Formats: sequence, structure tokens, C-alpha cells
Amino acid sequence: MINVTVWNEYFHERKDEKIGKIYPKGIHGAIAEMLGRDEEFNIRTATLDMPEHGLTDEVLENTDVLIWWGHIKHGDVSEEVAEKVKKRVLDGMGLIVLHSGHLSKPFVKLMGTVCRSKWRENDEKERIWVIEPSHPIADGLPEYIEIEEEETYGERFEIPAPDELVFISWFSGGEVFRSGCCYKRGLGKVFYFRPGHEGYPIYYREDIIKILSNAVRWAKATNFTRPTLGHYEAIENVKDKFEGKSEAERTHANLGKS
Repeated sequence: MINVTVWNEYFHERKDEKIGKIYPKGIHGAIAEMLGRDEEFNIRTATLDMPEHGLTDEVLENTDVLIWWGHIKHGDVSEEVAEKVKKRVLDGMGLIVLHSGHLSKPFVKLMGTVCRSKWRENDEKERIWVIEPSHPIADGLPEYIEIEEEETYGERFEIPAPDELVFISWFSGGEVFRSGCCYKRGLGKVFYFRPGHEGYPIYYREDIIKILSNAVRWAKATNFTRPTLGHYEAIENVKDKFEGKSEAERTHANLGKS
């Protein structure tokens, strides 16, 4: 069983009647419902207006993969919660960041860059090309996926070079965009996936949900042994080269190394 938490601002759907009709249960509700058809996933949801944004220590500790959708409320996410998410990723939790979530505090903190790009809303076609068909996130997909109307993003996308690039998008206005980016951060995995503007019913599409389902499985931590960090004793029985020396002599010898 994979424990998945779907996080969403849950703002647009309650403030805009048109968007509310597309996602009556919120974007998080739609993703949770679609992914919830898979018996391997144990899914909960969390939203911005919940205490601690729904991401308490208990919730995060019991989350294998966190899916994050954000747009215009990035600044309302507390620094404390953003740092907790970052720490959990470094400790092994998977993170899937969707659409405008590239500007979310946890993603920016993990990337260490501004994470901005070009964009416009003009109902243009997006063609998502699978450029790494052997990657687990691309499992079962055709050569490309076509979305008739979407928000356009364009390069330059100010992110670190991905460890693995699974998808590149082309838009009918001429732009291209790195739309499926994989990273390893500490013991955790991060996947950024571009589609998902709130004004389109993207998260009801079977091909998009297939990608998210694949990404959840890819991002889930394996049963690893946590590495030892910091000072530790020698595994072998080695002689202490400072044996018998004074503290001043030890300090002087160490300074000579630097």
C-alpha cells in the first residue's frame, strides 16, 4: 500500500463558478478520486485552509508521496510547513509537483532556483512528447499525448538541469517546455509535471492519471538503509595517531590540513 496525500490550495474552485463546475470537489478531490480507483493507493487530501495546511507532522510522517497543486496562494503557505515538506523529501518522501506548483515554496526550496518561466493563457494545443519511453513514469504511454486546450508555458524555465527528463511539451504558439522533470534530493524523489491549469478538466483524463499513477510508484521510497552522517567511529580497529598528544598538538595538526 502506498500512502498518498493530495494537496491543493482549493481557492479557484470556490471563488470562480466556472472552475467550480469543472472541479466541484476541488482539484484535489478529482485527483484523489481518479487515483483512488487503484487499490494500491491509500489516499488522503489536504488544503491550504486546514490547520497547518493539512500537513501536520503525523500526516507527513505517514505520507509516502505528496502531490502538490498550487497557483496564486504560494505566499500564504507558512515557512514552517514548507520547511517540513522539504525535510520529509530529504528524508525519503516522494514529491510530485503539478503545473503552477513550480513556484511553490517546497519546490523552490528543493531546487534552489527561482523556478520561473514564460507563460500565457490562450487556449493553445499542447503536445507532450515522451522522450524517455523506458522510464517508469512513461510506462504504457504512446509516443505523445495531445491536449487540445491548455495554458502555455515556455522556456527559459529556471530550474536546475533535471536528473532525468521524461517529457517535453510543444505548444501551437511555437514554444517548447521541459514538462516532465525528475530529481533526487537527499533520500527522496521529486517529479515536476507541467499540465493542469485550473480552467481545463485535465485531471479527468485517463492518460494524465496514468502518468500520475506511474509517478507515484516511481517516487515512493524503496526500503533503503539510512546512511550514517556526521562523526562516527572507525569500522576497523585503527590506531589513534593522536594518542598521547596534547589537545594543543591535536588542534595544530588539524589546522595544518586546512
